[in-house]
Amino acid sequence: MAASLATWQAASAGDIVGKITLKGTPPAEKELPLDANCGKLHPDSKPTTRFYITDGNGGLADTFIYLKEGLTGKTFEVPAESKFLNQKGCEYAPYVSGVQTKQKLAVKNSDELLHNVHPTPAVPGNKESNQAQLPKSKDLIYSYDNQEILLRIKCDVHPWMFAYVGVVDHPFYAVSAKDGTFKISNVPAGEYTLEAFHRKGGKVTQKVTVGAGNATTDFTFAVPPAQ
Repeated sequence: MAASLATWQAASAGDIVGKITLKGTPPAEKELPLDANCGKLHPDSKPTTRFYITDGNGGLADTFIYLKEGLTGKTFEVPAESKFLNQKGCEYAPYVSGVQTKQKLAVKNSDELLHNVHPTPAVPGNKESNQAQLPKSKDLIYSYDNQEILLRIKCDVHPWMFAYVGVVDHPFYAVSAKDGTFKISNVPAGEYTLEAFHRKGGKVTQKVTVGAGNATTDFTFAVPPAQ
């Protein structure tokens, strides 16, 4: 019988911490082409694209970091709690997030406007759907059976609205904060391949060994040449 997550955590475990750094100057973000109704929700400032969100000191946000290799043969209970994705101000928040396979992803509409939620998975077995969501109506619930980095969700009513969800078959993942820092907690002792995926910067992998205490692993992305 495969070890449960609780059994693993009873043995030696540690945290993986680190920082995602962007090398180079990213292109300027562009203002979103809001329609009149969405524009009224932002009277003081215009929201922009979120391709490269940094802290001004090289820290890079919205990078999805997860254990790519080293967990073969291990299974983990599906978390009972849902993850949440909100539509507010005609934007999805969070822009990048994570969820475990078969875990519920609840999508909210906090706006006084009609949205539609259109997940467009690329991995076979993860079902595409397209549902209208009335203002402040009941959450729409999704779940996905197969790992997919990153699964895109969009709104066809407002074509600038996108969110990206890392779907993994274990709980050992994180999304970097605006200063680039991340933490993956309670990783069982062992040797792993850790992958950092940024949807514009690409992906970088590193080997990491986890024991009692913290393992530190930093990643650096370079701004791709202009195309």
